[in-house]
Amino acid sequence: MAKLRAGLGYELEVRGRTKEVEQQAFENLIEQVTLADGLGYSTAWMVEHHFTRGFSHSSAPDIVLSALARVTKQIRLGLGVVLLPFSHPIRTAERVATMDIISGGRIEFGTGRGASPLEYQAFQRPFEQSRTLWEENLDTVLGIWEADGEPYSAEHEFWSVPDVGVYPRPLQEPHPPVWVASTSLDGYLQAARRGYNLLGMTMLKGIDDVAEDIAKYKAELARHGFDPETRKIALMIPWHVAPTTDEAHANAADAVMWYIRRQVNLVAPPDYYDARHASHRVLGALAAGQSQDEAIETLRDNLMIVIDDVDGSRKAVQRLEEAGVTDLIGQFQVGGLDNEHVLSSIKLFASDVVEIR
Repeated sequence: MAKLRAGLGYELEVRGRTKEVEQQAFENLIEQVTLADGLGYSTAWMVEHHFTRGFSHSSAPDIVLSALARVTKQIRLGLGVVLLPFSHPIRTAERVATMDIISGGRIEFGTGRGASPLEYQAFQRPFEQSRTLWEENLDTVLGIWEADGEPYSAEHEFWSVPDVGVYPRPLQEPHPPVWVASTSLDGYLQAARRGYNLLGMTMLKGIDDVAEDIAKYKAELARHGFDPETRKIALMIPWHVAPTTDEAHANAADAVMWYIRRQVNLVAPPDYYDARHASHRVLGALAAGQSQDEAIETLRDNLMIVIDDVDGSRKAVQRLEEAGVTDLIGQFQVGGLDNEHVLSSIKLFASDVVEIR
């Protein structure tokens, strides 16, 4: 059985407009992650999005992960990701360190610059400076942690750290593992130059093109003096496994396509023009004139989603391993899928698809 580390990933979709549906989505998430913790899954990741009704109500992932920290024992808790340009680095350092203490040192610190011009407008940050804002904010957060409570100073157009000691300090030494999220080769290479772990997805390019980018990420790591074998590479993929392929399709096809329609136009930054993903983007948006069944098959063929039985899921995992992926972040809860189907898929994946450790 495969050795790929398996985790869970959440956009926290809410398929319905009532407060009751929204509240139930949070309750379902807690139940699912608690189950996964007992089964031995490696990590549970929460995204950060704002103003994305239906698609993602995960605007305060640190609060959700802190709640999960008190009802789980082993599973690591991933911020996937903190949108650094919108937060003061002191507040990020304080909150993530507090989470690390509460969780007993189980936090994974995923970072990113975000892709939504609306978010940049609302938080009054210039989108054209997004990469610089991310880099300088991250440097400041890490500088605060490395100061270990001693006074630290930093000056920036949008924030300052006025020679103060920041508390509490994270439990992990010197700080929680750093990850960078990206959907482009340029982002992969930027993460490699700094030696950071990588968070990606197959939704824009498909697995073959992502595999090429992973190889270039590893080469860039080595070029900058980092051992590629010590860095983790995670891909987030909508995933549903059932006893038969027909059952998997019946359970999840509608939910996954509901998610795809909303997802593709949100995750691609406006300055992202990689022509290789264009046809998949069209298919993901169901704008190519295909039926739902045809679109599902195209997405499955490119490992942009997995809706399959155990054997098909094992083959998909093998393709990920061959691409150099170390961690799967399975979106088992996707598109408002019924909680009973999500729980069943989490159990079956752990027992029959991947050797959970």
